[in-house]
Amino acid sequence: MDPRLHFITLATADLDACRAFYVNGLGWSPLIDVADEVIFFQTAPGLVLGFFAAGSFNSDLGLDGSATLSGVTLAHNVDSEDAVRSVVASLTAAGGTVTTPPEPGAFGGIFHAHVTDPNGVIWEIAHNPGWAVSDDGTVSFG
Repeated sequence: MDPRLHFITLATADLDACRAFYVNGLGWSPLIDVADEVIFFQTAPGLVLGFFAAGSFNSDLGLDGSATLSGVTLAHNVDSEDAVRSVVASLTAAGGTVTTPPEPGAFGGIFHAHVTDPNGVIWEIAHNPGWAVSDDGTVSFG
C-alpha cells in the first residue's frame, strides 16, 4: 500500500452542530452534504475530511453502540504566532472551545493552541518554524 491518505472520516453525534461550526462559523464549502447523514470538505489536494452522523457511521461499520473520538487531533499549521491567535479567535467565534490557549509548546520551538469543535474534535493550531512543505507537497521538519 502506498503511504497516502485520501479521507479522514469522523463520527459525529450532532451533524447539524458540525455543519453550523464548519460551514456557517468557519465558512468552509462542503464538497458533499447529505442531510442527516454526512458532510465532506476538501481540505487539501486529494484529501477530504468527513463528518458522518454517528448512527450511520456505526451502521456502515457494522458496530453496535455509538462511536466516540479518543486520542485524535487534527492539526492546522500557520505562518506565525499571531496567525495562531487569529485562527483560535475564529474557531472560538464559530462555537469552538479553547482547550489549550495559544502558548509555546513542549516540542521544538512550536507555538500552538487546541480548540475543540462542538462535536469533540480537537484542532491543534500551530506555528512551527521547522515545518516546511515543498512545491511537490513533501513535508519536512528541521
